[in-house]
Amino acid sequence: MRITMRILTVMTAILLAMPMGAQEQKAFTVVKQLPITSVKNQYRSGTCWDYATLGYLESEILRKTGKTYDLCEMFVVNKDYMDNATHYVRMHGYSQISEGGSCDDVLEVIRQHGICPEEAMPAPGSLTGDSLANFKVFFPELERMVRSIIMENADLNRITESEQKQALAKQPMPHWRDSVQAVIEKYVGRCPETFVYEGKTYTPKSFAESLGLDLDDYVSLTSYTHHPFNEWFVIEAPYKWRLKPSYNIPIEQLMEVLDDALDAGYTVAWGGDVTGDFKREGIALLPDSVVPTQQLRQEQWDDWRFTYDHVMLVYGKAIDEQGKPYYLVKNTWGEYGPYKGTWYMSRDFMTLNTTYLFLNRHALPEALRKAVKL
Repeated sequence: MRITMRILTVMTAILLAMPMGAQEQKAFTVVKQLPITSVKNQYRSGTCWDYATLGYLESEILRKTGKTYDLCEMFVVNKDYMDNATHYVRMHGYSQISEGGSCDDVLEVIRQHGICPEEAMPAPGSLTGDSLANFKVFFPELERMVRSIIMENADLNRITESEQKQALAKQPMPHWRDSVQAVIEKYVGRCPETFVYEGKTYTPKSFAESLGLDLDDYVSLTSYTHHPFNEWFVIEAPYKWRLKPSYNIPIEQLMEVLDDALDAGYTVAWGGDVTGDFKREGIALLPDSVVPTQQLRQEQWDDWRFTYDHVMLVYGKAIDEQGKPYYLVKNTWGEYGPYKGTWYMSRDFMTLNTTYLFLNRHALPEALRKAVKL
């Protein structure tokens, strides 16, 4: 998402303000650690949702089959950004064109289009002249292209948002999808129609079917009081433009679900806020004076102190020297920091800053599993 500049700028400022001694590696004792695939690097792209969710699905495949895969993030970007553009046009511009997304995006892309391994598409860096995914040129160009579809004779770099709405075209220009797809493929590559993997020829859909995943198994859980508990609702966050619902439960129950899932051997994809209280490299915790409650979560969500700006993978538990509980969280910024891409997130931080958990419904208690079945 927007984390590539926003989060890294915040983190850089924090680290520069700290004395060198504060950056020493904190000791943790790992209590539970589940198998995961390697740490990836989203680099200069707002695609944590993509990298983290594919990492989560890779861990699900590993749990179910014992096989290790490296699924292709740019395949998902290619399909999802086209879907995002289509949604924007269908909404006559009253939606968001964004690098960001959610776990639901990845699931829907695989359901509709399939997936391929990393080796079946060119690396994004080979198209942009950078070593990794760099969207600094790509996404502004894509955004201009998509906005131009519903505008008439407007300089989109100069006019205000209200003027843009007044410049709405009467109908989209012909063959606009071809123009958008050309921009996408210019920077992230063309999705293969067929490819060979381990000696066998696949289409993206047949490859997805071979992975052993049941895409109907995955659910999103959340916890807010502006909607009733034990009901579904669509989280009102800009990056969740697909409008897929989450099941709403009290925060204490949500944390119990997380703990029980990890204890049962299931990793969990996490969407939430990481901009406020990162105290040092690789560690996320709250000030001692902050007590995470249902009420405080709601207040911070309503007044925008807390938002939804990052997705990561929770894969274990740990305690620090004082016995305080933490979670092992796989990030998507490469092997960054003293823990080489892992974040130690305190249970209090997790309680306050979680927007949603995305996980296999078979990891849920039986009563909740029955309730969330769509």
